[in-house]
Amino acid sequence: MRRETQNILLVLLGGALLKLALTGTYLRYVKESLRPWLVVTGAVMVVLALIAIAQDIRGARAEAHDHGHDHGSSRSPWMLLLPVLAVFLISPPALGADSVNRVDVNAAQRSQVSGGFAPLPSDEVVPLTIGEFVTRTAWDDSGSLDDRVVRLTGFVVRQDADVFIARLTIGCCAADARPVKARMVGLDLAALPDDQWVEATGRVVPGSASPASKYVPTFTVSEVLPISPPEDTYEG
Repeated sequence: MRRETQNILLVLLGGALLKLALTGTYLRYVKESLRPWLVVTGAVMVVLALIAIAQDIRGARAEAHDHGHDHGSSRSPWMLLLPVLAVFLISPPALGADSVNRVDVNAAQRSQVSGGFAPLPSDEVVPLTIGEFVTRTAWDDSGSLDDRVVRLTGFVVRQDADVFIARLTIGCCAADARPVKARMVGLDLAALPDDQWVEATGRVVPGSASPASKYVPTFTVSEVLPISPPEDTYEG
């Protein structure tokens, strides 16, 4: 690959990282805490590429002056820029229901929690992440969620006749995403399509998160409200 092509690729890749980081689109791929690293990496790539381009231009001018003519360059390597332009201009959506259905394991099934859980607030309706809700129902022997009204935010996932509210948890990026979900019962949910974001209020069925259910709790909902997707669709 020619140096000119390498430099342009660096500019575009660095620019793509900056675009993702500055517009918030990066949240589809990595955790919020990684944003500064994306900005720094993208800026360094662009600066290095621009320095290299400036040096190449000066070198080409000096060579043309010494030899009295300018050597033409092949245009075929520029075709390699098309995939980079596609990445720069087209950003895929965040992972959703299809990713949950392809991994038939609830995240709580993979790890037990050592030590106790923090006391829940005394609010009439307790807002919880789905990850915390699932973990508590699976491993909190004190039954802290029994008879408590909980509000969960997630997207709808359909598997055969069952309807779930789900999120994807990530350690650093979408590549290590793991699903957490709860089965919703108690209301007619036929009108909710896959990937519809909702805010669901209800109560856990005690003991429903067990090895037999693959640690997927049953959530008896009293209200389900469709909402717009949040900026950060993953749970950390």
